[in-house]
Amino acid sequence: MLKKETLDFLKKLDRNNDREWFNEHKAEFSAAKENITALTGFLISQISKFDPEISGTLPEDCVFRIYRDIRFSKNKNPYKNNLGAYVAPGGRKSMSPGYYYHIQPGQCFIAAGLHMPESSELLKVRNAIADKSDEFLKMLRAKGFKDRFGELHGEKLKTMPKGFAADHPMIEYLKMKSMTVHREYKTDKVVLSKEYPKLLVADAKAMYPLVTFLRKALKG
Repeated sequence: MLKKETLDFLKKLDRNNDREWFNEHKAEFSAAKENITALTGFLISQISKFDPEISGTLPEDCVFRIYRDIRFSKNKNPYKNNLGAYVAPGGRKSMSPGYYYHIQPGQCFIAAGLHMPESSELLKVRNAIADKSDEFLKMLRAKGFKDRFGELHGEKLKTMPKGFAADHPMIEYLKMKSMTVHREYKTDKVVLSKEYPKLLVADAKAMYPLVTFLRKALKG
């Protein structure tokens, strides 16, 4: 389960985002990272029961680094104020559709889908949506899916994607450059409860139809 000390560390880091403070609290960071790695390992073990493609994935390959790349950013804080992991075949570096969970005090969430794929992969997904529109809409409109996650999220093109008619019945989905769903957990009481890991697994299971559709689309 998620430990209170992990959230406490992130709260303090948010107020003291500099290398001197971080180096003085390296032990707290190490403990927080171990906590996230252990939680990721649990998620992999449970999600692989319904999503066998992630079986054998190492939690260390899924957990994101806390260090920020500040070379081209106006924000020069050296560290992220959150921890998280991308559970997918190949881990965090994979472009395969998978599940991302985000740990940040007051802003925890889980998400799944495909974020900003390359143009060739996006075209495959668009073709799948156009060719299997009934299947796609049935999935999005399923009561359990819609009640839990609401609408499909993602940045959209301002113009029509090339190769598709402007009056295509699925045009609003075909405009999308990312396709994700998410669920938020904003209170510490929930994320620090013994039930939280199970809630993440239940959400991932509900997200699995979208993940499966996107993976199949990319595989052609």
